[in-house]
Amino acid sequence: MSRQQKNHQNNNHPLLTTQPPLFKQVCVIGLGLIGASLAQAIKDNGLSEHLVAVDRHGPSIEEAIKQGLLDAGSSRLSEVVDGSDLIVIAVPVQAVQAVFSDIKQAMDDGQLATDCMISDVCSTKLNIIEAAKAVFTSLPVGLVPAHPIAGAENSGYHARRANLFVNHSVIICELPTTNETSIAKLRLLWESVGATAMSMAADHHDAILAHTSHLPHLLAFNLVEQLASHDDNLDMFRYAAGGFRDFTRIAASDPKMWHDIFFANQSAIVSALDEYGVYLQTMRQLIINKDSTALMGLLGRAQAARRHFGHMLASTPYTDTTAMSASYIITPSNTVSGTITIPGDKSISHRSIMLGSLATGVTQVTGFLEGEDALATLQAFRDMGVSIEGPDNGKLTIHGVGMHGLKPSKTPLYMGNSGTSMRLLSGILAAQPFDSVLTGDTSLNKRPMERVAAPLRMMGAVIQSTGHSGTAPLSITGRDTVGKPLQGIAYDMPVASAQIKSCLLLAGLWSEGTTTVTQPEVSRDHTERMLSAFGYPVTVEGNRISVTGGGTLTGGDIAVPADISSAAFFMVAAAISQGSELTLTQVGINPTRTGILDILKLMQADISLSNETHVGGEPVADITIRSSNLQGIEIPEYLVPLAIDEFPVLFIAASCAQGRTVLTGAKELRVKESDRIAVMADGLQTLGIDCTVTDDGLIIEGKGTTGNGAVSQSGNVNNTHPIFGGGRITSHHDHRIAMSFAVASLRASKQIVIEGVETVNTSFPGFAELANQIGMSIQVDDASA
Repeated sequence: MSRQQKNHQNNNHPLLTTQPPLFKQVCVIGLGLIGASLAQAIKDNGLSEHLVAVDRHGPSIEEAIKQGLLDAGSSRLSEVVDGSDLIVIAVPVQAVQAVFSDIKQAMDDGQLATDCMISDVCSTKLNIIEAAKAVFTSLPVGLVPAHPIAGAENSGYHARRANLFVNHSVIICELPTTNETSIAKLRLLWESVGATAMSMAADHHDAILAHTSHLPHLLAFNLVEQLASHDDNLDMFRYAAGGFRDFTRIAASDPKMWHDIFFANQSAIVSALDEYGVYLQTMRQLIINKDSTALMGLLGRAQAARRHFGHMLASTPYTDTTAMSASYIITPSNTVSGTITIPGDKSISHRSIMLGSLATGVTQVTGFLEGEDALATLQAFRDMGVSIEGPDNGKLTIHGVGMHGLKPSKTPLYMGNSGTSMRLLSGILAAQPFDSVLTGDTSLNKRPMERVAAPLRMMGAVIQSTGHSGTAPLSITGRDTVGKPLQGIAYDMPVASAQIKSCLLLAGLWSEGTTTVTQPEVSRDHTERMLSAFGYPVTVEGNRISVTGGGTLTGGDIAVPADISSAAFFMVAAAISQGSELTLTQVGINPTRTGILDILKLMQADISLSNETHVGGEPVADITIRSSNLQGIEIPEYLVPLAIDEFPVLFIAASCAQGRTVLTGAKELRVKESDRIAVMADGLQTLGIDCTVTDDGLIIEGKGTTGNGAVSQSGNVNNTHPIFGGGRITSHHDHRIAMSFAVASLRASKQIVIEGVETVNTSFPGFAELANQIGMSIQVDDASA
């Protein structure tokens, strides 16, 4: 934010009736790293008419005045404080009470108004408040304790940086005795220097900082002391790896400051040390016992939590799509061949985590999709005490805790952007003995959740959604509080939804009696199939599905089949290119998902299935696709719901077909990750394809011809002439758009550049690498790298 923008922001603040600056005179007591950096930031952003400082180190004051940072400075507060409307205390915590005595004397002498704002930057807060009480008896109305969470390895005046607080948090401890104007002005000050202000009670601040700041510093000092005390300390430091340097960097901080902090926050730090000792002894014993399972679970939870909490606190998905930094640069190629394995099905990956965690025994999962939605589900069960090893190249080992073994999470369960995770987990958590909170990123927290909450309440669940529209976060009261289990119900679903159906069936596993869900038409049946695979009886009578509570799940091996929606890109790639033959192994062919196969066959694609079997209750097969002379068709509307996710790449196939292809009845495509009809039409036209957008579909004039695409004497299809030109395509961060236009490069005459492809790895990790493996030429250009 520029100074001009900040001034504009300040002008619009309700507390300001005149032009900036915000203060007449700010007095900073202590020109160490934090105090001098704040002074520099105030100066650079024009937040005070005058700036003065107090510091016992005369050279720092002299240099600050010489450099134009200060209007005046002294070692004595009384010599510079007159007329100040904000005092910032930036001295070691044990020196604060003496500073308060000087401030009170200045008030008694009339140099300061009794409502003058007083704040600090100390790492502890309860002792600051106690020191103020000791001096003032009743707390000053302008006292606002604060703590910027920022620092640097070096200390002192010369280490100051005006941007030290940019994109860092500052905790403001609002006291009941403080006037609202002082709180608001201090918040505005910190926001104006680039920090994010948040409120927290003083006792909670000290407890939190004891764990997140004071304990790490204490451990860093202690580890360096430990190594330095060894007889062979020279070799230890000489060969110390990067991890040692990174962890112990903070041990270069000011010893006097940390000495004072450790004493000032004694109670909270000792408590944190005791807790750390328990965890350290646990890890020690795991190593002694060579308990591989428990140790891997501990390390895996820690690794995943470190990444997960960062996104949770920022309410962001795992993949940043705020900027189009990544692109595909694709050189035309004309044939693909080989045998490949497609990443696992996302819907089944979710359910493998859920049911494997609730099963008795160990569940080995292969083919797990390591995309952000499934990872959110994985982290949730780790947070509830399930030991899960992996994922490692799609492999997971889940040590199930049984139907009654989940533990309450110490934090809200963060679902990222996964609606499936939130809705299915609602059913599971509604039956647990403990309370739970489910939350997600900004997008997920806007989606309707009453569609699952309402029928769960009919079963006796106590579940509260947020706001009038019934969105997340969801608060679920445990059965121990409610005092009775859920009750099975018969529920007629108003619309077909696999998520709602699955939510109620999962809740029914713990319910008294039978839970029956009747759906108006067929929806994905992955939950029913996987329950059966884990040994839980499920009754399916047409569109009526029932489970009876009180059963158990038994762990076993789950091979997540390849996702047919992801396989679709390679099916079309082989069908439109020259002399191609491609086999996709163990692809899920659940009949609720096979519209892509039916439509391609109607277009005369050469597709065959082999090795048909069942894995984890799901039908799978190897799919082989060869070069084909595709024909344009009118797509039957009854197939549209069965191929709704595959239409972007089907539009590429239609462009390469002979004649017109007409799609109707596909309004849902307009409300996916993007308006896929409009976005695909724009891209097709950029590449030279004649197409017409309709209200519920698209008309594509295919450019395939019998002359150039006919079957040769050898029996091969000669798809040799280019269909598409070249150009730049904007994917709108829609993974299916990006991958579809990548497939188009097989019949392009020039280079194709696809912008905004970050989301591809969330649904199809390794897409570009796999495409290159079979003969395509995709270069990933990440401008942010």
